[in-house]
Amino acid sequence: MKTFKHILMTGLAMGTVISLALSSCQKEFNAKSYAPKKPLPTYGGYSASKDIEPSHLVAYWPFSGNLKDSISGTAGVNTGTSFTTGVEGQGLQGALNSYVITNAPAAVKALHSFTATVWYNMTEASNTGGIVNLVDVVNNQYFWGNLDIFLENPKDATTGQVKVHMFNNGASATGVDGWEGDYVIANAFGQWNQITVTYDDTAGVITVYYNGASVGSNTPTGFAPLNWSGISQMVFGTVQFQTNPSLTSATTSQPWASFLTGSMDQVRFYDEVLSASQINALYNLEKLGR
Repeated sequence: MKTFKHILMTGLAMGTVISLALSSCQKEFNAKSYAPKKPLPTYGGYSASKDIEPSHLVAYWPFSGNLKDSISGTAGVNTGTSFTTGVEGQGLQGALNSYVITNAPAAVKALHSFTATVWYNMTEASNTGGIVNLVDVVNNQYFWGNLDIFLENPKDATTGQVKVHMFNNGASATGVDGWEGDYVIANAFGQWNQITVTYDDTAGVITVYYNGASVGSNTPTGFAPLNWSGISQMVFGTVQFQTNPSLTSATTSQPWASFLTGSMDQVRFYDEVLSASQINALYNLEKLGR
């Protein structure tokens, strides 16, 4: 029989081994790991793009694996496009002779003052043929659409020109055009860039922003108040007359107009004019995927 002394010594030895084993597994105390995490930086008081005037966001195409306006549920029809990595999640990948046609949501038809935003990523080679239209609010009877946001005639491999066209089919018997541009833009190709257009229906002013900063504005004579009630469709990736068949009776395809062979993402329409601070915040937050 083992003596009491022998049992006691064995128990103490085992306890020492267990204690050493536990000590070797225990992590060294690090005060930093218990410190509260620093909050993410805010822009204009906002920490996420979804927090910017959500009640005034009336149409939104995130291109997250589908072609739906996430507000109304209106689905677009694809001709040759696909999905790729966007500025946030997935985006729309264009190609030659490719585009998306969608019925215009009722909220877009009813716009007066508004803000429209779109991100794009394309190479200079995609734009050498003339114009590449990103967003087109279709006018089925006239050459240009009710809203055209496009790049045209790049200066070189990094420098582009942004131009915006608007049409008000209710301002007079024949309608009124409003043009804004050409704005020469550095670093226009090979990276994600955002174009924002605002229209103030009270003052009749069209303003264009590029990557969160204003690049110019214009007040077309006799333009206000805006009336888009007659529109029916929208196009992403080309201008209205480049679709097959053409969406306007005014013309068919033109040799100086092309298709987005790069990608686009985050098309938003608000039914109000966002402030310069809000537009800058939207740019910075979407750029960070927030």
